[in-house]
Amino acid sequence: MHLSPVPPRGRILLAAAIAAATALLTAGPVAAQPLTAGPDEPIDRQQQYAAAAAEYGVPENVLLGVSYLESRWDTHPGQPSTSGGYGPMHLTDAEQVAATPSSAHVDENEDPRGDESRPLVVDTAAAAEPTGDLLPSASLQTLDAAAALTGVAEETLRTDATANIRGGAALLASYQKELAAPVGAGSDPAAWYGAVARYSGADTEDAAAAFADEVYDQIRVGASRTTDDGQRVTLAAREVTPDESGLHRLGLRRAERPDGLECPVRLACEWIPAPYEQYGPKPGDYGNHDLGDRPAQQKIEYIVIHDTEGYFGPSVKLVQTKTYLGWHYTLRSVDGYVAQHIKAKDVGWHAGNWYVNAKSIGIEHEGFAGHGTWYTEAMYRTSAKLVRHLALRFQIPLDRQHILGHDNVPGTTAGTVAGMHWDPGPYWDWSHYFDLMKAPFHSTGTPHTGLVTIDPDYATNQPAFVGCNQQPPGVPKPTPPAAPCPLRGSSSVVLHTAPSDTAPLVNDRGLRPNGTPDTMYISDHGARASAGQTYALADVQGDWTAIWYLGQKAWFLNPASAPTAKWAQGFVVTPKPGRTTIPVYGRAYPEQAAYPATIPYQTISPLQYTFPAGQRYALGGVLPGEYYRAVSFDGSAPGDRTVVRGENRYVQIQFGHRVMFANLDDVLILPAAVGAPR
Repeated sequence: MHLSPVPPRGRILLAAAIAAATALLTAGPVAAQPLTAGPDEPIDRQQQYAAAAAEYGVPENVLLGVSYLESRWDTHPGQPSTSGGYGPMHLTDAEQVAATPSSAHVDENEDPRGDESRPLVVDTAAAAEPTGDLLPSASLQTLDAAAALTGVAEETLRTDATANIRGGAALLASYQKELAAPVGAGSDPAAWYGAVARYSGADTEDAAAAFADEVYDQIRVGASRTTDDGQRVTLAAREVTPDESGLHRLGLRRAERPDGLECPVRLACEWIPAPYEQYGPKPGDYGNHDLGDRPAQQKIEYIVIHDTEGYFGPSVKLVQTKTYLGWHYTLRSVDGYVAQHIKAKDVGWHAGNWYVNAKSIGIEHEGFAGHGTWYTEAMYRTSAKLVRHLALRFQIPLDRQHILGHDNVPGTTAGTVAGMHWDPGPYWDWSHYFDLMKAPFHSTGTPHTGLVTIDPDYATNQPAFVGCNQQPPGVPKPTPPAAPCPLRGSSSVVLHTAPSDTAPLVNDRGLRPNGTPDTMYISDHGARASAGQTYALADVQGDWTAIWYLGQKAWFLNPASAPTAKWAQGFVVTPKPGRTTIPVYGRAYPEQAAYPATIPYQTISPLQYTFPAGQRYALGGVLPGEYYRAVSFDGSAPGDRTVVRGENRYVQIQFGHRVMFANLDDVLILPAAVGAPR
């Protein structure tokens, strides 16, 4: 969510060597191409793994297991991961990482705290200062090592699946030999634990072990899936008890894991605290989070998923800055390593909405929302385990009404809507993420139960977004027209004003107050619904389904032969009889009478959207009106570190791409099937 630009020395590192790879991200649509193979090379992907394993003396199931944990065997042709890794074996290029520009994800005049009573405007100049070495360790520069071992050009290793798999096999074999362990396709897979751990690129022993454990867990249960270029690959299940002795010969450091670390036991997790420090003479001159007593004092309702818009090292440096802002966890892409910065009881400044901040845990993931890069399987798995652990501990439902992307958090007032962030973006695989959390999206209804849950097939759903790597601040109006993004899988479906793919996109008046349609620009999220989000059904015409969205009907393609949504049941809210329209809000604050004289009233300010009579929106929960007062470093301000509660109660609704709130007194709550379109 936050990162400074790359320093000059990083930008010039081997620019010529990476030019071709960078061009692939910005030049135009990049689709998976049929594999080109020589006369002696296998075309079938399963055979490619078998051939590479035999050539370099690696057990085939070990090679398949490592590749699955890196990429799930997908090729992502020519496109790097969020940690600069390429292809099914995730061969990493640290020089690419150092030379890839990153956007400063804190905009001018932005308030990531989102509290009018204690505004926080981050000094973007300070945030832009170099904050750490952008070059990863040598273990994250495996592309050139694979090139040296195989004699294959680095560019070929980036883009050709056969070469990439051979490169990964060669690396594994070289690590095994350095450990003086047995090599051979027929060797015991149990003996490869140390080499697998080293392949992770981790710099701590527990992170390397966690990666290797995941690989061997996958070998035990097996896997079978179709890759992004249409290849069917299978890993047969086999019970293997690994010999872990090789791990301790890798010479990795042991991470600090103090008592009270809030991570699952098997997760590689380290305490790297964010500072709660005063930096000026005023009581409000402090950073970068607030002390709290959650959940005893206030229930934690949400977990907010972010991406860093930059790389792990500099992002962690930023969260350690007392004049900056803080979130609870940062996850590393290459191996899924977790750094915890703030205890769950305390309030981070991460979502730009104080009501949500006060009731949420913020998790940052190394990556970029709009660069066309991909998130690694290792990071998805770690994140899913962490979120499931936290959700069970704090009784947070594992659904998309409570596990939010930053792009689902509403603006606090009408004036802040346009500046809200849109990470982790349309390339985050929500469906797979919830599968890993053991909370998959199921069909729970029929065409007559009144709700739909968005769930396109991620691999084949490839909206034609534009403007990757070209995000200007605010709502994009690029001139000349933005270049197409790489064609790749997405969790988002695009919403039209009529049941036709030639109809204009719907309008989000918070982003485009003049009423013009939203666009396919990568950051222009106002005409999108995302996997797992549940909406009230408005209409069905042939292959098209309409939902109620921001006060209008919004249509998306949903053919029975290839559905992009699942029928659902539940509850909806609609304005009470006699109300022609009701307001919606970005925060659920108590009424003025609830505030003691010592605490200033926080205005209940409606957003620019309206909720007309006759429309219905999916209910996400009923919430008390609450405001957490925290404006001084030492708690000395009147009423500090207390929660104001009133008589107001609110309903959370899926009103657009973002959740919003309506006053419970303004609405009826009905079963979605009552009055649903037939």
